[in-house]
Amino acid sequence: MKRICVYCASSAKIDPKYFQATVQLAQQLVREDISVVYGGGATGLMGQLADTVLEEGGNIQGIMPKFMDAVEWGHKRVTDFIFTDTMAERKARLMEGVDALIALPGGSGTLEELMEAITLKRLGKFVQPIVILNLEGYYDPLQTMLERCVEEAFMQKRHLEMWEFVTEVDDLLPAIHRQKAWDEDAIHFAGNHQ
Repeated sequence: MKRICVYCASSAKIDPKYFQATVQLAQQLVREDISVVYGGGATGLMGQLADTVLEEGGNIQGIMPKFMDAVEWGHKRVTDFIFTDTMAERKARLMEGVDALIALPGGSGTLEELMEAITLKRLGKFVQPIVILNLEGYYDPLQTMLERCVEEAFMQKRHLEMWEFVTEVDDLLPAIHRQKAWDEDAIHFAGNHQ
């Protein structure tokens, strides 16, 4: 693995445990010589991720819409930056050329990014591992909802293999390595009719 996208929050008011987990992940990624791609923010878990990667001597790329940069949401010390015209373009660029996606706890933006990645994987348009840090049960409701989608036949049982929830930061990279391969043929069984 050379490049991983990390979805995470911009809120600075969240519990310190989420910041601690972000520091731990950033240190592991730098130690494994993995470049990080993220949303480009300077606050919350985004800011912590960038700060730690930079402090540890790692590589990080920010991707942010121009309108966010215009109100100075961008991290000033991140030198590798891509500025997009829209949020949709940002989401596409975040997934471009990465070996995996990691979702840390976050709000509506993180959830939107994660669900788009899952949808694209279901359609075979994104085939890399997706791992979700369910720290202290934060993502329990999402895990339940996705399982409910399968139980109610909105998705197939095999779609549960598109992601993995883990409860510890130390389990994120191993989960990426053990995730089953996914390919572009997934579109042929994406619907419920097969």
